[in-house]
Formats: sequence, structure tokens, C-alpha cells
Amino acid sequence: MSFTAIIFIVVLSILVLAHEYGHFFVARRFGVKAEEFGLGFPPRAIGWYKNKKGKWLMITGSRSVESLVTSNKEEEQPAPQATVYSLNWLPLGGFVKIKGENGEGENDTDSFVAKSIGRRVLILTAGVFMNIVLAWFLLSVGYVIGLPQSMDTLGSNATLSDSQVIIAQVLPDSIAAKAGLEMGDVIMSVNGSLVTTEKNLQDLVANSNGQEANLLVERNNKEQTITVVPQASEGERAVIGVAIFSSGLVSYPFFSAFWEGARTTAWILGQIFVAFYDLFLSIFQGAAVGDQFAGPVGIATITGQAARLGFSHLLQFMALLSLNLAVLNIIPFPALDGGRVLFLLIEKIKGSPVRREVEAIFHNIGFLLLIALVIFITYRDIIKIF
Repeated sequence: MSFTAIIFIVVLSILVLAHEYGHFFVARRFGVKAEEFGLGFPPRAIGWYKNKKGKWLMITGSRSVESLVTSNKEEEQPAPQATVYSLNWLPLGGFVKIKGENGEGENDTDSFVAKSIGRRVLILTAGVFMNIVLAWFLLSVGYVIGLPQSMDTLGSNATLSDSQVIIAQVLPDSIAAKAGLEMGDVIMSVNGSLVTTEKNLQDLVANSNGQEANLLVERNNKEQTITVVPQASEGERAVIGVAIFSSGLVSYPFFSAFWEGARTTAWILGQIFVAFYDLFLSIFQGAAVGDQFAGPVGIATITGQAARLGFSHLLQFMALLSLNLAVLNIIPFPALDGGRVLFLLIEKIKGSPVRREVEAIFHNIGFLLLIALVIFITYRDIIKIF
């Protein structure tokens, strides 16, 4: 459990820090002051900033940036655009505190609210962009060292290693289902004969028509033998009732890897948008969403499983999480980046900003709903474990 927790914290920190760095970088480029960039969430443990003389100073505890500006000690006063880089006690992700993000400092040129709507939109969407870039980088690195991929989607210059035949689906009430085979099982051999391709497996099963076939399978990094008796329908080959696919570690030459990384990123991003669309459509139609959500506990568990499968599997899962984070944040829901962009679009259309108090109420309600959803999903994830 400690291994899973550590890996989850590291993965989450990388994803969230990449997102927040997007906001931070673009805000700074547009002359907006970033008051604090933190690893983890407050309370603050320790931080560093530059004073007016360009010297790095340390700040401890929860002392505010405002107190530094108004400090009676001149050497403590930060430079005009100085940012506090902090380490915080809650090691889950990170944050960036941008001046004016809550509507203050309207007359200050270095305030978020003083910038044009276009620049504010770019600052708000920069985090989403960085999560997409991070996913592209992770997938590209994965394709350099070898990334798990189905063999039917290989590029012309791909190199394949560690080929496996994996069960993609077990048909209900089939021979395989009754024997205990599960989706995700890797079929390694049949009656001692190694399984190397889909056709190879199909031939071995067909040759065992009416006789016991001992399947050596790998499940959760553990090997076990499952016995089945393949049966043939009239005029057809013997089957056991599974859908299979071949997968292996696929690698590409360096520059091709980054092209394949971009192509895979775009494809996954499209699939996530389709999945979210189908999910919201189901919700509005009153259908049950089942297990389509996973909370922090569920994601942590899957992260630990991916890490145990190997570094390339972890890279792939991190890329998937990063793209899900990007899509989730761009949804026009209050408290999310997309929700804030929505209010800017309303401001553009009506020619004046929505009252700050009204916008704050919507974002607070949205935040509370998100927290309630996280608590509910986390409770369900814990029930599944125990």
C-alpha cells in the first residue's frame, strides 16, 4: 500500500504541477504577477523568493505575501514581480496563486482582471494545453523505450518485442467464462505449446476439440493453469468463447517516436471527448453511469497496478490521466477552468463582466458539488476494496 501511495503522489504531483505551470508561464508572459507557485497544498512548510536586491530569501509557515510587501524590514520586501516558490504540507499536486484571479486589483497593470478577455482566456486554458503537451511527451518517450500497443496498429517502421496474446472479452455463459478466464488474462501456452500470435492460439484451441486444454495464463503478474474443453459447432472450428488481441512493446526511431506520440495523443484525446459526451448523455437520459467514474482511491490503485507492470505501462497510464485531466478541466462547469472561460465569454457577449459576487457563488457551488462527487466516488472505491 505504501508503494501505491508514493507512486500515486508522485504521478499526481507531476500532472497537477504541469497544469499549474501552464497557468504560471502564460500569466508571467502577459505581465500578470504570480504571487505563489506551490508544490503540495497549504499550509506552507517553507518557501523562497527574491527580494528587491535579487537575493533569494526563505519564508516559513503561513506568512502571507502581503506581509512581505508591507514589511518594515527593507531586506524582506520582495521584488515587484517576485514569486514565492513553496513546499507545502499536503503532498497532493500543487497550485499557482495569480494576482487578480478573484477580481482584485482591477486598476493594477499586473493583475489578471486588468488584462484583455483574450489574454485571460489564454491564461486559463494554458493548464489544459500543458497537460496535452505532457501526455505527448510521455507517449513519445514511451515509444522510444517501448510502449504497450496492439499489433494491428503498428507503424511501418515499428519494432515489436515481448508479444503477448491477451483476452479482450469473455462471452457470457461461454466455456471460458465457466472455466474462470477473465478479461486481461495473458494466455502464455496451451498444453505446453507456447502461444505467440492470435492465429497460433486459435489453432491450438481448435486442435483440442472435445479434449481438455490446459491454458497457462498470467493474471496480475501471477501464473495459473486453467483447464477448458473447446467445443466446435457444426461445420465450425472449436472455440472457448473469448475475443483476443496481440500486444507487445512497440518502439520507434527517435524522431518517429515523437510523431507517433502526437498521433496517439490526438487519437486518445478524441476518444476521451467521445466518452465524456456519452457519459453526460447517459446522465441526462437518466441512465446509470455504473463504474465509469474513479475517485482518488480508485485511481491510486490503478496507478500502483500500472507501476508494477513496468515503467512503460506507468508512462502510458500517466499520459491517459493527463489527457483526462485536460478534458475534465475544459468542461464549462463552475470552479473548473472551462467554467471560468464561460464567464469570460458571457462578459464578451454582454459587454461587461458578470458581477463578481454572482460569479463567486456559481464557482463555490460548483466546487462543493465536485467535492461531494469526489467523496461519493471515494466511498464507493473503498467499498470495492474491502
